[in-house]
Amino acid sequence: MKKNRQGKIIELIENYDIETQDELAERLRNSGFQVTQATVSRDIRALKLSKVPTGDGRQKYVVLKQDDSYLGDKYIRVLTDGFVSMDRAQNILVIKTVSGMAMAVAAAIDAMRLKEIVGSIAGDDTIMMAVRTTDDTRIVMDKLHKMMDI
Repeated sequence: MKKNRQGKIIELIENYDIETQDELAERLRNSGFQVTQATVSRDIRALKLSKVPTGDGRQKYVVLKQDDSYLGDKYIRVLTDGFVSMDRAQNILVIKTVSGMAMAVAAAIDAMRLKEIVGSIAGDDTIMMAVRTTDDTRIVMDKLHKMMDI
């Protein structure tokens, strides 16, 4: 319910210039959600919404994209430090890592949110990744090679 409501909030603020919590609550009610002002306030905090000027003297809620670019460097460093080799078996990508680094490398790759990867399982020095298609497996391998400059 909360996830659906918060998804609807994002949809509403992307489609309408919503200036107040009351206006947002009203639009949610019109969409079938029973909300109070306190619930809307908590959702705004949870979603980290901000207000920006619309240019006509008003303001509206927006989702500010966080600058996670600095995290990308950390993920790439973990990937590079732990990586030993990789190979594929159709749509399964197998990555060998330094002993004890598989979970960290898998977490780093997961955090990169590559759309081709369905999920991964990490042991001590091996990661098995389920990739959507055999073609996507090659794409993921190429992306990882480029990230590590190898």
